[in-house]
Amino acid sequence: MDLMQILQSQLSDDVVGQISEHIGAKPEQTAVAANDIFATLLGGLANNVSSESGLSSLGSALDRDHDGSVVDDLMGMVGGMLQGNQAGNATNGAGILGHILGGQQEPVAQQISQSSGLNMSQVMKLMPILAPIVMSVLGKARNQGGLDLGSIAQILMGSAQNNSQQGGMGDLLGSILGGVMGGGQQQQPQQSQQGGIDLGGLLGGLFGKR
Repeated sequence: MDLMQILQSQLSDDVVGQISEHIGAKPEQTAVAANDIFATLLGGLANNVSSESGLSSLGSALDRDHDGSVVDDLMGMVGGMLQGNQAGNATNGAGILGHILGGQQEPVAQQISQSSGLNMSQVMKLMPILAPIVMSVLGKARNQGGLDLGSIAQILMGSAQNNSQQGGMGDLLGSILGGVMGGGQQQQPQQSQQGGIDLGGLLGGLFGKR
């Protein structure tokens, strides 16, 4: 099980329906856009953790704000966000997007709009709702799985590589972010193990029952 599969599994029909009603879209379009947004955010994170400073920043953010509890009550989290209630930085989707994508949010949203059929306004509403889910999944993997930052980086870069090979948002991210998904010079992990840990199996154990 990889991060994309885990993220997709968090979005139940009820959650997708709730979000779709909020942004004024069909659930099918929301689901397509969500996949593209997840792939984009994973690619942006992989790009960030390819440097020591970026990896350290991610570690600090996970330690400070993202313990993984958000995904334990996703309906409650999404419902609170849609009502304008934010429980601190853990659900500050706009802030998370700023850290991951910087000033490239609109170009990313434009591309996702074209691929999903949502308009720009809908995509821009959707992105900050989904961003906390990505960080919470990483936080849960780190805290409950006992993963160090090196393992988190390996998981992120492996997922980015898989998304690129499967024709997800790889080309987009390569041109916009200039990162590892676009065929950059960073070497991707070739195995799903580090220090004797089966990372894919560990993630499946943490999230597979959802």
